[in-house]
Amino acid sequence: MIRVLGVGDNVCDKYLPAGMIYPGGNALNVAVFSKFMGCDSAYLGTIGDDETGQFLYAILREMGLDISHCRFEQGENGIARVELRDGDRVFLKGNRETRVSRTRPPVLSRVDIRYMESFDLLHTSIYSYMEPELPKMQEAGAFLSMDFSDAYDDAYLKRCCRYIDCAEISCGGMPEDEILETMERIMQYGCREMVIATRGSRGAMVLCKGKLYRQVPCLVKARDTMGAGDSFITSFLVNYLDAVRDATDFPEIVSERVCSKESGEVETGIRTAEGYRDALIRLSLYRAAVFAAQQCRRDGSFGFGKEIGVTEADLRAMKDSLS
Repeated sequence: MIRVLGVGDNVCDKYLPAGMIYPGGNALNVAVFSKFMGCDSAYLGTIGDDETGQFLYAILREMGLDISHCRFEQGENGIARVELRDGDRVFLKGNRETRVSRTRPPVLSRVDIRYMESFDLLHTSIYSYMEPELPKMQEAGAFLSMDFSDAYDDAYLKRCCRYIDCAEISCGGMPEDEILETMERIMQYGCREMVIATRGSRGAMVLCKGKLYRQVPCLVKARDTMGAGDSFITSFLVNYLDAVRDATDFPEIVSERVCSKESGEVETGIRTAEGYRDALIRLSLYRAAVFAAQQCRRDGSFGFGKEIGVTEADLRAMKDSLS
């Protein structure tokens, strides 16, 4: 299996009014989900020293995730306040402006870059605030993935896409022609290999080397959709990157047509790197749909919840969401 490093954002999702808190965040989710898949995985980000940060740190230690290059800062860890409505998540006001992962994101050292060189996949996100560090991450030589969620604009894409191999966008109810135009624009801005567009219950699309692929979702009765898109992206990239290095063109003598008297031409199987990559993308999309469906049966992004008190700030956020 490949080695995977999530770089940047972590957050604890606080479910209201139950007062349950669960670890999550895009970059951390990718590290955790890849570990679930059997990868040697790690996370590099900034963790606060408040109650939420201490909870997160304890969970990551319990899981055995490599956090040896994390930063630990005085201040608030990220909190996202969430309400579940019919199994789907609705985000309320969190502490985005004051969380340490935003105010003090990692500044990568030469030691960090050497560490990154040992990984096959580096993944970060628009909520990681790692934009100044993208050239350093590219320097490490691993496949570099970045999730833009639905919070990007054209200037931001131009700024970041030239450094990455894969971009992910969350499209929700976006019209398909607009999705396709955005995917093509991302590739024009320098993204080297592919774009993944997740669409919730409408499935996903991948644009790779000019070819478009589609995948319907594996629909289940969802317990919680938190982290579903992250789990899909993780499964797809892990399956794809773990196998694509085997892609090769067969010698011409092997690729000659074989015929039989009984049935005419006989199918000789995949014989080119392009054909193998095409089949691999389709298989990876299928496995990602199944993996994401399984994650929807968990509480939070990946479980490990804890009951925590409801604060005055929580109550205000709930009240504001109804107004």
